[in-house]
Amino acid sequence: MRTTSQSGFRRGKRPLAVDWQDCGWCPLIVVPSRWGEATDEPMSLSRFGLRSEATARQARRRGISAREDARPTKAADQHASIRSPRAVKHLSAPLLRRSTPPRHDPQFFKTMKTLALKCDKNDGGHRPRAAFTLVELLTVIAIIAILAAMLLTALQGVKAHALKVKAHLEVVQIANAIEKYDSDYGRFPVSTNAQFAASGAGGDFTYGWVFNAETGPYSVETYLGSGVVVSNAEVIAILMDNTNLANGVNAGHIKNPRQTIFMSPTVSGYDPSVPGPPEGGVDVNGIYRDPWGNPYVITMDLNYDENCKDSFYCLSKVSNLTGNNSNPGLNGLVNPDTSKSDNFQYHGKVMVWSAGPNGKIDPLDPATDRENRDNVLSWQ
Repeated sequence: MRTTSQSGFRRGKRPLAVDWQDCGWCPLIVVPSRWGEATDEPMSLSRFGLRSEATARQARRRGISAREDARPTKAADQHASIRSPRAVKHLSAPLLRRSTPPRHDPQFFKTMKTLALKCDKNDGGHRPRAAFTLVELLTVIAIIAILAAMLLTALQGVKAHALKVKAHLEVVQIANAIEKYDSDYGRFPVSTNAQFAASGAGGDFTYGWVFNAETGPYSVETYLGSGVVVSNAEVIAILMDNTNLANGVNAGHIKNPRQTIFMSPTVSGYDPSVPGPPEGGVDVNGIYRDPWGNPYVITMDLNYDENCKDSFYCLSKVSNLTGNNSNPGLNGLVNPDTSKSDNFQYHGKVMVWSAGPNGKIDPLDPATDRENRDNVLSWQ
């Protein structure tokens, strides 16, 4: 802290805060004051009636008092708040050494805390390099592996859920397209052979597939007598108004004379004769497959009794709720005739379902247990 005295009016000493920096630069100290307080004023403003420094020197040569010459005129007294530098002094500041503490006034300045660096004398004064230990590296790797495993599990769960949502949307789309076809044409999109087979099988027909079960391959179908399971290709070809798929069941638009496209599923181009995992969508044979590559099962109420009897979900061991053929059954199915064990039906026109992510079904387990509980149903 440095103080300067003032002449003229007695105002005591004025404190002046000086921030000493660790350098060799000498600051320039400028002390402001009002005009007319001292005789050593360096300059004045002529437009306020004050004389310049050169005029003051001339006045001193003529014997005029410097104090009188430096005082402001009456016109400038109104602007007494205008200040000008009074004195210019150079402060000599020696170059501070590192050991000298900074001379800062704690009232105005705060010093920055620094950490001393430890240097090895044998290393030429260089700072030693920081490095991880083997234990630290192994710990970090273990944490990253655990987080990656947790993230992978979460991503797999999200992906599986997304595929199930997609499958549900597709089974609902198929059911809606069949009902729209029935509304437009007054019949279901099936071949003549399927219509004939349904008349001898209780009036309903199931387009199915051969699925894996614990007891071995299990066929879900309405038997046509040909020994070949009829897939959903016939239905999809008619709904897509395709004249080439399913052995030309819709050749010449015979099953869809208005050429209405009731649905436009994704065509995968998957060929079952070529080795490789199955793909979702419509394959080269016209079979519509779920996101896991298994064909959708479609059952239609061809006798128009407002009840649809699927060849798999009609089984008592699959849809029975209490074990005595009572109503209702699992998944909202009913048994209109409790004297018949395998007679559970859906009150509606169309049933479409998928075997789910595992692609397996079991005719000996309830629909909500084990292999059957992940199935995707259009009526749920």
